[in-house]
Amino acid sequence: MKLNGISVSRETEQRLTAFEALFRRWAKAINLVAPSTKGDLWQRHIADSAQIFQLSPRPQTWIDLGSGGGFPGIITAILLTELNDGWVHLVESNQKKASFLRTALLETGARGTVHAVRIEEASAQITHCDCISARALADLSSLLNYCAPWMTDHPEVRAYLHKGRDYAAEIKKADSSWSFDLIQHRSAIEDDSVILEISDLRRKD
Repeated sequence: MKLNGISVSRETEQRLTAFEALFRRWAKAINLVAPSTKGDLWQRHIADSAQIFQLSPRPQTWIDLGSGGGFPGIITAILLTELNDGWVHLVESNQKKASFLRTALLETGARGTVHAVRIEEASAQITHCDCISARALADLSSLLNYCAPWMTDHPEVRAYLHKGRDYAAEIKKADSSWSFDLIQHRSAIEDDSVILEISDLRRKD
């Protein structure tokens, strides 16, 4: 099959399909995504999340902040199985969602670990990474604060952050407190959305 125009193996397709079925079962009991988006789960959430890994499809160590229903963290962890390398640290403080994420990793064989802690506490457990992801979590200024423990002394670490139509205003606000290199990737799924690729993060004096 193809995901955003990129071929994936039959095994990956099976893992993604298994995750979709698991998600739909759990979503009946706990709120994993906005109810209005459940009907188009594959496109709005699975394919949308896959864009993150597809921007940097290498065997790297990821931190996924506020993993919630598994987007994009579980999708990245599943796609890493094709490389048989790399790892995703999923950070989710909600215990019910963390249980869902652990079940998803177990049932799909995806490459990841769940950390059921607040984001502010996660750097004590996860000391380093290559990439950070987040989707539908917070405004850009808050996200950069979350990312800072892993990025401010490591200019090579990259954050891939999903943003909607107000992204330009968020960038302008964040620029008052932070200096960073930025690449804007247009979403292949939503016309008014982008993925912000950020590196060389430094706090302004």
